[in-house]
Amino acid sequence: MIRTENLGMIFSPGTPDENMVLKSVNLTVKRGDFITIIGSNGAGKSTLYNTIAGTLIPTSGRIFMDNGSGEKDITKEPEYQRARYIGRIFQNPLLGTAGSMTLADNMMICYKKGYKGLRISLNHAMRERFQEHLRVLGMGLENRLEDNVSLFSGGQRQALTLLMTVLSHPVILLLDEHTAALDPHNAELVMELTLRFAAEYHLTVMMITHNMTHALHFGNRLLMLDDGDIIFDLDEKEKAALTTADIVERFRAIKQRELANDEMLLG
Repeated sequence: MIRTENLGMIFSPGTPDENMVLKSVNLTVKRGDFITIIGSNGAGKSTLYNTIAGTLIPTSGRIFMDNGSGEKDITKEPEYQRARYIGRIFQNPLLGTAGSMTLADNMMICYKKGYKGLRISLNHAMRERFQEHLRVLGMGLENRLEDNVSLFSGGQRQALTLLMTVLSHPVILLLDEHTAALDPHNAELVMELTLRFAAEYHLTVMMITHNMTHALHFGNRLLMLDDGDIIFDLDEKEKAALTTADIVERFRAIKQRELANDEMLLG
């Protein structure tokens, strides 16, 4: 599915501010994986996402993608091209939707993303289709197609972003702390929708999280990054037996030091 080979990223190379954020990262993501990713601030988690999504071109190494027709080197492929098959949801619930546009227009943009036929228009049949999809969210948004999305709550917008991303049929879904900015009720709801959509649409998912309950109990793999390296990669059976304390102890054993900011990892 996705494979990184000796992936490295250096910010401000050759200057006093030089910072090696990724250090020869080798990662293979298999089709159907649901990988939770943990690590303290500055560990390299978001930079890894940025290189996979094409937001950043790595300083060294390569990235390969297999969409089912053979492995392809996408290291230098621009972000807008990768957006056709890589979905990404950020922590800020306002980033995934166009607030100044109606819900119907947002849904139309989502639908057109994967459309390869003739021009489509917002007709009665299309409205019914959108309402059917929106009804799954359980938020009553199916009755608000003509409302501007700016009127929706953060939880509604993040749930909508998740739905729209899934409906664009991504090959892989990158979730960057996508429930962290929500209140507990909406965070739980969006997480439940995430798990439901991942199963129903057979998605491959990578999810950065600071919620250790989510990290340990969801998905089939757990990665921990620190200082630009993947320091462990656990399968479903291995992580099922772990507790938060076990994670901290494993970090100490590998790195021979204490976590500099436990509260960021374990919040």
